[in-house]
Amino acid sequence: MSFAKLGLLLLLIVVAATALLYTQQRRLIFPAPAQYPQAPPPGFRLVQTQTDDGLRLSAFHRAEQPAKHTVLFFHGNGDNLLGAIEATRGPAANGNGLLLVEYRGYGGNPGSPGESGLYRDGDAAMRWLAAQGVAARDVIVVGNSIGSGPATEMARRHDVAALILVSGFSSLPDVVGEAMPFVPRWLVRDRFDNVGKLARVRAPVFLMHGDADTLVRPANLARLRRARPDATVALVAGAGHELAYSAAAQAILKQWVAEIR
Repeated sequence: MSFAKLGLLLLLIVVAATALLYTQQRRLIFPAPAQYPQAPPPGFRLVQTQTDDGLRLSAFHRAEQPAKHTVLFFHGNGDNLLGAIEATRGPAANGNGLLLVEYRGYGGNPGSPGESGLYRDGDAAMRWLAAQGVAARDVIVVGNSIGSGPATEMARRHDVAALILVSGFSSLPDVVGEAMPFVPRWLVRDRFDNVGKLARVRAPVFLMHGDADTLVRPANLARLRRARPDATVALVAGAGHELAYSAAAQAILKQWVAEIR
């Protein structure tokens, strides 16, 4: 084979691989679990939110006790609502309300997940809470991992009580670039530019990360801290990307939520 033909073959392979990665990346970024709860556990009720593009989405709700906040929680990309319950048991123990968002394309919901879609899902949850008489100023938005994207956007759009990011990233291209440096950043379709938005969040910001996180590396926390120098920060020793479910994380989360006024 001539060098010209070999070069053309390699070019075609690169183009095909790039096209495949571009079109199929959301299957990797949003691996919705095949198993999901059919009914809420005791203490929760199944509710339906309505997105502005016509989707009815399931969510689990637990009402707040008097004078308590409601936690609006966005889970990680491989999780479901049962995992979300585990990741919010600290605030729940304080009597705070919970609205656990389930994304489009997850948990039997219609639609396909993507950045703009998750923002629509978050806005639908905020509207649902408002219809129940829960004002934005009484909502604490919490995002775990990829949930940090819609959580940050909701805190930017709405006058909420606080924003808490657990294992959050500065942007999705940052995460992909650190894990796969050979992938061009422009190829990542969903940006979730949290670091560019934090300065526009009026509410107090809390950041929690594990120092042994190899998926969303602690460098993401450092970038978020630079973007929001007044943030309250907890770097948990020995914790990996499963941080949100740990007893240490729940103790910190419980304390933070109790201090928010």
